[in-house]
Amino acid sequence: MKTFTKGVGVVLLAALAAGVGFWLRPVSYFNGLTYVQMRLTGVESNSVQVEGYRMHYFAEGPKDGPVVVLVHGLGGRAEDWRNLAPHLAREGYRVYLPDLIGYGRSEQPADFSYSVRDEAGVVVGFMDALGLKQVDLGGWSMGGGIAQHVASAHADRVRKLMLFDSAGIFQLPKWNVELFTPRTPGEIDQLDALLMPVQPKVPGFIAKDIIRLSGKNAWVIHRALATMLTGRDATDKMLPELKMPVLLVWGEEDRITPESQGETMHKLVPQSELAVFAGCGHLAPGQCAEQIGPRVVEFLKR
Repeated sequence: MKTFTKGVGVVLLAALAAGVGFWLRPVSYFNGLTYVQMRLTGVESNSVQVEGYRMHYFAEGPKDGPVVVLVHGLGGRAEDWRNLAPHLAREGYRVYLPDLIGYGRSEQPADFSYSVRDEAGVVVGFMDALGLKQVDLGGWSMGGGIAQHVASAHADRVRKLMLFDSAGIFQLPKWNVELFTPRTPGEIDQLDALLMPVQPKVPGFIAKDIIRLSGKNAWVIHRALATMLTGRDATDKMLPELKMPVLLVWGEEDRITPESQGETMHKLVPQSELAVFAGCGHLAPGQCAEQIGPRVVEFLKR
């Protein structure tokens, strides 16, 4: 009986510790849950050295399938593709989801620029490190700008290009870029309003943890934004030179990179296709994956 009572006490203490941990660091718990869910569905988690830095990535789908590389956006991580990537893996594609240098589980060096151009070099280095000679390449938001640079400088290595609510053309934001590193619950709400048509109600303890993490990683975001706002990595002039098929995927209610930017890109790339999805915002590849997935698969298989 004494052993049983002791065992119950240990379980209760463990539950209490877990509860306190969740209360103090809820974002870490949610991230950990996503990581475990991905691993349980067969997604591989690995790291590779790129330009002397450790770069983490996920991979899913048959190892002998045609290769797709998907690049996340500013402040994002590889897991952002977790809803869209399975659509491609189920169709036989080998899908790689790298964490860009400075983001997710990759190294965060103090001496890196975090510019679109230099991150594009990292993506090419990632492909080299894994021996990926030619890929179908996709990029979301800032990742779309990165993908455009890769496709322009290494056209022979990009079979098809997919741009999701993409940055790239030079247009100064009409919204407050400081919201990318929110410092108050009110700023989190403002950012959510820019990112998605329907905003969730964020509990106070979760908002507090988001603000903590925002402050920790703000220097990377600010360094990346500083280079983007100069326009020196804008892709207006390189887009008309692209020769590979290009799919532009846009959320109709995107307020970060509005649909008008997708229409401009469509005009600059004669062989491009523009697919606009109603009821979706800037987070369309994640929140509208069920609608977008079949369209992306159709484009790749054609």
